[in-house]
Amino acid sequence: MKHEINPKETSRAYAFEMWMKAPMPMVTFFKTLDVTGLIRVSKQTGMKFNMLMCYCIGKAASGIKEFYLLPEGDKLMQFDSIAVNTIVANKESEVSSCDIPFCEDVSAFNQNYLQLTKQVAETCTNHDLPDSMVIGTSALAQYGIDGAVGMYSGIFNNPFLIWGKYKRCFFKTTLTVSFQFHHTQMDGGHAAHFLDELQKTINTICIK
Repeated sequence: MKHEINPKETSRAYAFEMWMKAPMPMVTFFKTLDVTGLIRVSKQTGMKFNMLMCYCIGKAASGIKEFYLLPEGDKLMQFDSIAVNTIVANKESEVSSCDIPFCEDVSAFNQNYLQLTKQVAETCTNHDLPDSMVIGTSALAQYGIDGAVGMYSGIFNNPFLIWGKYKRCFFKTTLTVSFQFHHTQMDGGHAAHFLDELQKTINTICIK
């Protein structure tokens, strides 16, 4: 669930005052991740690489309190849960949006991912979780892009990650991601901490 909170009673009071009416309140960071271990887990388990990335994103974000806040309109909302969005190619050769609720159990997350993305692909209907703080993702896995900056619509303030094709070099595989966030939600230090936690999660993911 979500509910409105008073920004003045939070650690984001100054940021809310400074950035809510800024013409461009979004900030984008780039980071090159070592995904060698994630590739190995994907091959060993048969789990999709994109699903594992979405899980690691949710896992890293779930331990950072700023991810449970989000500016909506002129309000600051607090959420009880996090979801990770993925873009799905549907049966009409278009794309649809799919929100997947985050849970600590990677196997359960995988089951939800497979079920919901299949449902969205077949029905061509978005699966939205408006009561969760949704982290957007877009994987352009067939393209070797060096980075991307998300569009700020003025409507959706959600954090967003974009990545392309991973790169192999000898015994190491890397993936460059962009991370866009609203400055009211978090500062640069929080964003950098999240990206560090994402790398740690990738390094230590354990499939039981």
